Amino acid sequence: MRIDKYLKISRIIKRRTIAQEACDSGRVMINEKIAKASTDVKIGDIIEIRFGTNTAKYEVLEIKEHVKKEETANMYRMV
Repeated sequence: MRIDKYLKISRIIKRRTIAQEACDSGRVMINEKIAKASTDVKIGDIIEIRFGTNTAKYEVLEIKEHVKKEETANMYRMV
């Protein structure tokens, strides 16, 4: 699954266009490599997102196409 779609479905970032912009501006990294919006995400990957001066790290636990709001927390774990 593409990183921009994963960020939207998991509700880490609320809108896919914002996720695409974050990726294209170099604020999203997968396994310590800068990720473009089309980069594929796999289970076990570490996603690092820079929000201003703050940095958030997430480990991918599940990849699903359709998820209910209550189940999104099962898709990732904060590192």
